[in-house]
Amino acid sequence: MKEFMGEDFLLSTETAKTLYNEYAKDMPIFDYHCHLIPEQIATDKKYNNITEIWLYGDHYKWRAMRSYGVDEKYITGDASDFQKFKAFASVMPYLIGNPIYHWSHLELRRYFGVTEVLSEKNAEEIWNKCNEVIKSSGFSAKSIIMNSNVKYIGTTDDPADSLEFHQEIASDKNFTCEVRPSWRPDKAVKIGNQDFAEYIKLLGATENTTITSYAKLLDVLKKRLKFFVENGCTITDHAMDRVYFRETTEEEVDSIFKKALAGQALSQEAIEKYVTLTMIKLSEMYHELGMILQLHIGALRNNNSRMFKKLGPDIGFDSIDDGEIAQPLSKLLDALESQDKLPKTILYCLNPKDNEVLATMLGNFQGGGIASKIQFGSGWWFLDQKDGMIKQLTALSQLGLVSKFVGMLTDSRSFLSYTRHEYFRRILCNYLGELVENGEYPADMEVLGQVVRDICYNNAVIYFKNQK
Repeated sequence: MKEFMGEDFLLSTETAKTLYNEYAKDMPIFDYHCHLIPEQIATDKKYNNITEIWLYGDHYKWRAMRSYGVDEKYITGDASDFQKFKAFASVMPYLIGNPIYHWSHLELRRYFGVTEVLSEKNAEEIWNKCNEVIKSSGFSAKSIIMNSNVKYIGTTDDPADSLEFHQEIASDKNFTCEVRPSWRPDKAVKIGNQDFAEYIKLLGATENTTITSYAKLLDVLKKRLKFFVENGCTITDHAMDRVYFRETTEEEVDSIFKKALAGQALSQEAIEKYVTLTMIKLSEMYHELGMILQLHIGALRNNNSRMFKKLGPDIGFDSIDDGEIAQPLSKLLDALESQDKLPKTILYCLNPKDNEVLATMLGNFQGGGIASKIQFGSGWWFLDQKDGMIKQLTALSQLGLVSKFVGMLTDSRSFLSYTRHEYFRRILCNYLGELVENGEYPADMEVLGQVVRDICYNNAVIYFKNQK
């Protein structure tokens, strides 16, 4: 029996151990998509205790606590930080098979030197150990990033953002990690949202104008996009919960847009027409400016309306959607490719039924002399666990080129989530190692080692920074 989370954690063959320890383990981190708050990096946020950095805002842990029967008071309520930590510790032994069990213990080990298995029995002891590390080691946002060997961070930013904290971070010459904004225009795209008209007012105000037409909206979005580019942005991201493609005209969409501004109800068909044309127009801008398009497909958000009204979005009440994506996604990409305006694109699915759909979709639109111009993104959200990662790697290997894969990202709000890169790297090396041990690929460690290093870091540098 193997030691629990020992040196060979997730590594089942000698080849896997060699690939991880000699090629993957010490590679830098290029975290091109996350939800860290730039202000916390700019101000080098300090923490008072483990709960602040470990449980605040972590909807993965919150969902597990609710499933165990923990009262909301100890999750997002007014219980003390120690009470919240102890409540989570009481759940930990029962997270058998859940990636949170591995993630949490990796975080405890790598950042706090805690090798004990967390439970309610030792919660106070581990609480004190972690808090001592926080108090004595200069534990802060920037120090965590630097000590984790992170070289690049792509945050997620609204077009109306001033980017003042990115500018502040960039001015710190002692901080060697690049922190760049990523353009996330969901509020301008999701015309069916209740607060759409209010958001358009806010967006217009950023350019000292009032947006009264669709043409004016596109003009403001382009100005904001250029402002983002001037501040180091090269990556965009869209929460494309459902993929739409409806033939329409700019005149028709202008009418739809004006109805939305006036507070009139829109049909589903009208919503889909607006989203279709807006995605095309934005993607054309991305192509013109040499930017990368990310599409996160398939989330069913804010399912619990009572808790949404009480706590807002992103608090653990989202799940996987089952919508069909192949035909509308193909038409959307082709509408851009037919004009030679398809930017570099990364496609993520949240439903594992779509793994092969996306893995085969890539090959339809590769080209331009760019290695894997269209990427199959890593296992995301509910799929960034062992089974989800293996399925994504398998589909990409069998139907595309895993050797050119841009690798893992944290997609997290926590500064401790860099251990997810270790988790991924172990799974990657084990996957490749098993191919070798099964006689499905030669034991050419020079080639395999380079492939591992490339997936862990090098491919992302080339892809996102346009390096050769």
